[in-house]
Amino acid sequence: MLGDEQQEEDFQRFLRRVDDITNLVEGLKSTDPAIQEKALAETEKRLCEKEASEEEECKTKVNRTVINSRASDIEQVETINSDGFLAALEKDARERAKRRKRNEHLADALKEKGNDAFRKGDYVTAIQKYTEGLEKLKDKQELYTNRAQAYLKMHEYEKAISDCEWALKCNEKCIKAYFQMGKAHLALKHFSESRQCYQKILEIDPQKESLFKDCMNEVNLEEKRMNEEERALKEFESGSVTALSIKELLHKLDRPDQNILYYTGGIRVLTGAMKGCTEQTLFRTNDGFSIINDNKVVRRWLQILMMFVSSTDAEASSAMNILTDLTKEEKFKTQCRIKFSTDVLPLFSQLLTSAKLVNQTALAHCIGIMGDLCADVVIRKQMADCQECWQACLKLMDECLSGGSKLKYQECLFAVLGLMMNLLLESNAAIQYFAVDISGRCMCLLSSKDGRIVTRAIGVLSRILPASSSAIEEVVKGGVVKKMINFLKAGGQITSNYAIKTLSICTKSNSQAQEEVVKSDKRFGVLLKLLESENEMIVGNAAFCLGQCLVVPGAATSLLNSNVVMILLKHAGGDATNTSVQENAAIALGKLCVAEPRHIFQLRELNGMAILNSSMKYVHSV
Repeated sequence: MLGDEQQEEDFQRFLRRVDDITNLVEGLKSTDPAIQEKALAETEKRLCEKEASEEEECKTKVNRTVINSRASDIEQVETINSDGFLAALEKDARERAKRRKRNEHLADALKEKGNDAFRKGDYVTAIQKYTEGLEKLKDKQELYTNRAQAYLKMHEYEKAISDCEWALKCNEKCIKAYFQMGKAHLALKHFSESRQCYQKILEIDPQKESLFKDCMNEVNLEEKRMNEEERALKEFESGSVTALSIKELLHKLDRPDQNILYYTGGIRVLTGAMKGCTEQTLFRTNDGFSIINDNKVVRRWLQILMMFVSSTDAEASSAMNILTDLTKEEKFKTQCRIKFSTDVLPLFSQLLTSAKLVNQTALAHCIGIMGDLCADVVIRKQMADCQECWQACLKLMDECLSGGSKLKYQECLFAVLGLMMNLLLESNAAIQYFAVDISGRCMCLLSSKDGRIVTRAIGVLSRILPASSSAIEEVVKGGVVKKMINFLKAGGQITSNYAIKTLSICTKSNSQAQEEVVKSDKRFGVLLKLLESENEMIVGNAAFCLGQCLVVPGAATSLLNSNVVMILLKHAGGDATNTSVQENAAIALGKLCVAEPRHIFQLRELNGMAILNSSMKYVHSV
């Protein structure tokens, strides 16, 4: 009797084991990343236990004769072989690991293509590439968050939220997912949900308090704006004098075929009437944007509004607020693409060349608005192709340099540098033509006492120099290397990012720049520090710059007692999301060992020869 109970217990244990293995196989096939990851972990654990148990003979075996005595289970049990299941499972796990590694490379490549399309403003293609990447690897968090960011740009907020939720299944502490989800909820007016997302960021990383406060302020402002709209609607429905006057003005502006001065005067009265948030809200809720945008004469609204830059502070500020809100209208952007080069750019260029004659606070605001418009690829290309616009920017920079002690001039200069940085995302003949002049002005600005101006001037340099070898020669002669080294010593991540990129561009093609880096940065102390940054762009450019400078005689020898081999090896064999980090580190490591063979001893001590050998394919120049 006792024997029968033991046999029954063994049989039930065996069936449970079969069920467990079946569940594991189903988990491995799951489309849910969390379930799949859990199944993979359990599989690895079981395989390790199996390997250990094979060293000893199993002491407990199932008596098949007794099992067969249970007629109802005979056929099912005889077909089950637990060792066969484990062997198949082990084989399946190995195959899945190989496929996963291969798919990881394919997913990374597709992610880079998606990122490139995103940077160019081609969000449809970016989404397509991220989606193709997810077909290769369903649990890659970065693909979900990157696609969510593209969906945000396309105003597909529900899809963005869904992708963020999937990213959080892959990594429950993904700050980027919570940040983008908060943005999406905010766009949908889900204020409570948005705040919860931002609160999560602070819980995960208390050092993100500044980001948290900025995000919460944005939610509060948007909620306040919505409340203003509701209050304005109530005022209108109750017959408020202010509400009725705004509506009456808009109705008059909606009259067709009037003289242009009629509309100019109407908009002047309108901007005077819009004294506060309530009035501006009434303008929006009474379809003000459509009225201005649809009227065939008032289609020159941008020209009219920009003319207000020369008005009083109150009028100019009100006009710029209207203009800011208009630029957020998709209908406006569509029309703007058609009329921009013929109707808008000439007037804007004229305003830039007349900085001393207009309201400079409003002009700075206007320049900032034009910079925001550059997010649209079509508009940006038109502006970047316009030689008159570049000439006007240079003239404004000259006026700001001559009167730079005045705060209002500084604001105009700060705004125009930001505009130029956006325009320099393009590459064309106009940019090449003005490259020497632009870089020369930026070099003069590096001595400014305003840190914001200096940072943007370096940013412009980092984007304009690749367009012209002559510009590179001029700035190197002007001492750009020593200046960038000094800025890098001072720190500041944004400034450092631009400065090391500028150095990389100069050292790529200019031997004088290479020699000056070696001279100015003793034993490459600054570059070595940058190589330990958490910012991948800084690390990649620092490795690139170091690699270029190692051709200078004695440069590699000066690094013999440093930890440069360990740092470069870490990056060359690392898992940075930007593959140029590994490539640039590998190139620098190869050049280092060629220039000074004694570095190879340390490389061997670190067991890094395999990494170096596999990466030597990148080192074409050594």
